[in-house]
Amino acid sequence: MFEPKAQNPALAALLIFIASAFIAGTTLFAKALGTETLGPPLSPFQISHGRFLFAFMAIATAVAVMRPPLSRPHWRLHIGRTLFGWGGVTLMFASVAFIPMSDATAISFLNPVFAMVLAIPLLGERVGRWRWSAAGIALIGAVILLRPTPDSFQPAAFLALGAAVIMGLELIIIKKLSGRESPFQILLVNNALGLGIATLAVLPVWQMPTLHQWMALVGIGLLMACAQACFVNAMARADASFVAPFSYATLIFAALYDFAGFDVIPDAISLSGAVIILSGALLLAWREGYNKSLISKT
Repeated sequence: MFEPKAQNPALAALLIFIASAFIAGTTLFAKALGTETLGPPLSPFQISHGRFLFAFMAIATAVAVMRPPLSRPHWRLHIGRTLFGWGGVTLMFASVAFIPMSDATAISFLNPVFAMVLAIPLLGERVGRWRWSAAGIALIGAVILLRPTPDSFQPAAFLALGAAVIMGLELIIIKKLSGRESPFQILLVNNALGLGIATLAVLPVWQMPTLHQWMALVGIGLLMACAQACFVNAMARADASFVAPFSYATLIFAALYDFAGFDVIPDAISLSGAVIILSGALLLAWREGYNKSLISKT
């Protein structure tokens, strides 16, 4: 029988902050694998396959050792969540090979905005003017990062934008899954299904990685497994509206890693677009927390 975790907002915030460092690390490895840094560039499908393969191995090992109680999974929700998760991760890994990690990461922060919009037809939720204002602000930031001028337009930024839309759909399904199953089970089922999908997708483009590429693929899988474990446990210990702002630390880590690994310094356009997106996302998170506090007082 699944028992919800005791609420611990401070621990939840710390877990999200740690997860942000791990997630930014996966994009660093993905960028190295998608360029010629470690050898002949690998396809985003192969990078995504490595992410699921080694993450599943790590999580399956943890489950075998710790033997947590497992229940019957909600297969339809898990399959939907995994399809969207695999698609979003693959597009994200593809984007960082062409645009700065900080740009791709900032655009990915649109996923809660898209989740809000998609919740209207899919969950029947009502969206007020504050939420629409937050969405509008964040989308303005995305347009800036797309650099819509003939000299600076970045078509690859649409890959990150597509990832944000798809991950917004994933958030809708995660919302339905939350509270139904244990974190260990959610991670195990998600990565097992993701590995199956990624294996089928990689077959036409698979190539033998170099030793350094194998190491980077292992790194992506292990970092993602750790990030997922931190994220799921954080979500079980505090409200999503409280922990969401701490995930924006991913942008800081992405910029630092990009500078350390590729000598990329965010320009004025990148910084302004990221700040605007974060402003919209923070406004959305604040409003969600404000609404919940009003409900709890009534």
